[in-house]
Amino acid sequence: MTWSSPPQPSNGEGVVRPVDLARGAGISAQAVRDYERDGLLPPAERSASGYRRYTDVHVRALRTYRALIPAYGYAAAREILRAVHRADLDTALRVIDAGHAGLQRDRETLDAVAAAVARLTAASGDRDRDGGPQGRERDPGAAVTGPFSVGELGRRLGLTAATLRKWERAGIVRPSRDPATGYRRYAAVDVRDADLAHLLRRGGYPPARIATVLRHLREAGDLAALTAALADWHARVAERGRAMLTAAAHLAGYLDSGGAFRAGSRAEPGSGDVAGQEDRARQPS
Repeated sequence: MTWSSPPQPSNGEGVVRPVDLARGAGISAQAVRDYERDGLLPPAERSASGYRRYTDVHVRALRTYRALIPAYGYAAAREILRAVHRADLDTALRVIDAGHAGLQRDRETLDAVAAAVARLTAASGDRDRDGGPQGRERDPGAAVTGPFSVGELGRRLGLTAATLRKWERAGIVRPSRDPATGYRRYAAVDVRDADLAHLLRRGGYPPARIATVLRHLREAGDLAALTAALADWHARVAERGRAMLTAAAHLAGYLDSGGAFRAGSRAEPGSGDVAGQEDRARQPS
């Protein structure tokens, strides 16, 4: 997260005015005071006349907080700095570790979905060339009108009704119910999902992973849209990884400066938590 201009000391003592600290981060002076109250900045000393005296330590703290937001989110960024300011490094590192673990899970899910989509796309192309059951359609199930009963769909795919019910419990297929009889009714999109699931099961994919693939497929609309969405997802994962590197550099510098632990020996963070209202309106989540 960039600064519009680096705050400069207003005198020879290294003191930064609140308005300059705020202007550098693109927030209001009141937001800076809120950050201090909420434990996101170390407590500021006061001048003889009662004015806050911010220093380079506060500049580092504010830069660190703003860098942590795109990497870990608002809530985690707050938890990290509050822990640092009460000299509880273990808690701060646990929050950071959880963020990295979450990013790794996102990468693994992205890789699994991308591999499954590549397999499905290749299978659809094979069916086009071979004149398979979907004829000229590339998207399995797209030419089917339905609705089908569980037995009819089972016979069409060579599956048992028990298998289709198990897939429903796993979130792989989501048939509707006939309002008069309560029986399952599989529409064209359900046939497509079952057909894709059958293909992926033959390829060794576990039900939980298939359910994840199909959930993303439903959100995207079709395989082509899902492929495009995966590219955007990959870019966002990479961007977050870069943000974590940037945040780590800022946090390491702040810790090395010693200001964080000097703050921890002086005061506990406040219990209020409204400091992010203004910058949430200004900054992307």
